[in-house]
Amino acid sequence: MLEFENVSKSFWTGKKRKVILDRVSFRVDIGNSLGILAPNGTGKTTLINMMAGLEKPDEGVIRRTSRISFPLGFMGGVINKHTAVENSRYIARLYGLDPDYVEAFCRWLCNLGEYFEQPLGTYSSGMRARFSFALMLALDFDIYLIDEGMPGSTDVEFNRKAGEILSERLRTTTVIIVSHQAQVLEKFARSSAVLMDGQLYMFDTLEEAKQLYDYETQG
Repeated sequence: MLEFENVSKSFWTGKKRKVILDRVSFRVDIGNSLGILAPNGTGKTTLINMMAGLEKPDEGVIRRTSRISFPLGFMGGVINKHTAVENSRYIARLYGLDPDYVEAFCRWLCNLGEYFEQPLGTYSSGMRARFSFALMLALDFDIYLIDEGMPGSTDVEFNRKAGEILSERLRTTTVIIVSHQAQVLEKFARSSAVLMDGQLYMFDTLEEAKQLYDYETQG
């Protein structure tokens, strides 16, 4: 379970205070994957980072009683001067998993060839995204956090394999996915919400969320 209780978060931009959340409360239970629609600039990444514990709220309480992943694309635990081999084995030890398994899984899913023995600092953004997603899927979480869906990879085979694995995980785990595009949420979400003007509006279906989102963004 992941729960926000009267959580507020804002930033000073230099000219004004940007409000991300204003006394927001909601709860995500295991088995009820949540898709959040949010226009660009409303704080999607900040919200995901708060769920993961990477950012603290200004006010309120965030409760986590489940194993919650780092956000897809987050590379804070890896070291650029180390290879994918070294990083995958290091992260495995951090989470108490078999380094041989995590390395083999990431090597198979990423399909980076000889680059798997090269430092991450030499990777393109697409290669880094593939490695990040592979690491997330190699670890054992109850709730997976995804910002804007699949990684920015043009590798068709990787997207196919990663998509199949994530779909399989949905049978036993929960996904919280945030995007500005409704179609990104359709494959994953069972319930939906809209992040707008510092509030999170919860809905039972994606169609209901889309009606509010389209009205506010297009009307």
